[in-house]
Amino acid sequence: MGASSDVPALRRGLAVLRLLAGKAGPVTATAVARELGLPRSTTYHLLGELAEAGFVTHLPEERRYGLGVAAFELGSAYLRHDPLERLARPLLRRLIERTGHTAHLGVLHGGETLYLLREQPAHPHTVVTDVGVRLPAHLPASGRAILAHLPAAQVRALFPTRSSFVRRTGRGPEHLPALRGLLAVEKRRGWAVEDGYVTEGFASVAAAVFDHTGRPIAAISTTFRHVCPDECGETWADLAHETSRAASELTARLGGR
Repeated sequence: MGASSDVPALRRGLAVLRLLAGKAGPVTATAVARELGLPRSTTYHLLGELAEAGFVTHLPEERRYGLGVAAFELGSAYLRHDPLERLARPLLRRLIERTGHTAHLGVLHGGETLYLLREQPAHPHTVVTDVGVRLPAHLPASGRAILAHLPAAQVRALFPTRSSFVRRTGRGPEHLPALRGLLAVEKRRGWAVEDGYVTEGFASVAAAVFDHTGRPIAAISTTFRHVCPDECGETWADLAHETSRAASELTARLGGR
């Protein structure tokens, strides 16, 4: 173990990497120092050490710094360990113990929701949302739980035309203004609701999972049997509370906020 004085330097180095990871492109050392509140000499020293280790790349002609190959390798290794699924699985199991309903973990993949995990109670109902299934993100609650926390421009880019709004059961938003209205309501409420948009006779509630920058990276949903001739406006607050609790626990496990 190194001396205790090494810990602040490590924390500063990690702060530099997080800052660079959150930028759209390379930045100057002056910008790094200013945003992190570090002395310029300390900033140059940290950037030099990180560059020597391969985690930072120095672009001398531009006088800027960006992430290096070692950062990419570390991120790739993280993904190979399936951390999201491994951390979420026990939380989904506890969620179905509390609710008695099927639970899913989904992520946004372009304009679609991709399901990574499904945990079921002892006697489940058949639902279409199995692992590996992709659905138009504006239909399932898990997709809209993520979309609700994205910038409006990004949502518009994902659904550029009216033809982007596929409908499976005759329910669900038909155009961008309708989707935006739903997302605004669901963001304020804290969870998304889907009543027969994906499969007739089934409904779901979902809450977003966030990374360390506060960006939505996934959603946990609870799916259950529900039959009504028209959308009844039910929001299933009790189920949503349990689902949101699981999503918050996963956010904490990921170091998110």
